[in-house]
Amino acid sequence: MRRTRVTLLAVVLLAPAFPSLAGTPPPARMAPGFSLPGRDGKVSLEALRGRLVYVDFWASWCAPCQASFPWLQAMHDRYASKGLTIVAINLDKFRDAADEFLRLHPAPFLVAFDPTGGTAAAYDVGAMPSSYLIDPAGGILHVQPGFDARKTEKLEKLIEEALPR
Repeated sequence: MRRTRVTLLAVVLLAPAFPSLAGTPPPARMAPGFSLPGRDGKVSLEALRGRLVYVDFWASWCAPCQASFPWLQAMHDRYASKGLTIVAINLDKFRDAADEFLRLHPAPFLVAFDPTGGTAAAYDVGAMPSSYLIDPAGGILHVQPGFDARKTEKLEKLIEEALPR
């Protein structure tokens, strides 16, 4: 009987430190904030709080990035009015390269420029492109390294499930 009380007491005391013991899921990793120059002014994650945000890191020299932009445009067209904001963060050192890419691959969504790569480093980007689905409170819901057209159905389902109701 005494052992049961000690175990129960330990669970009660430790529950706040270990959310899974309390029956609640652990909090999502928070997305690093950013404030970057965009095509039409500053783009910041803080300004998008309350919306579902899909952050995509890309570069003009990245062939998979070229393949991802039509899908990003389709997601923007389908879900922007339902609460999704897409932010495509360019990592080219020279803006001319990014501008030429955007001329060939129009982007109706937000585009920001990070020529130093500081934001990509904060997100620990390891592949190009890399995408992060961020919930309205700023938590990272999903990380997608690279772009594979065969995985877009799964990504779209994650977006649909995460949209505000």
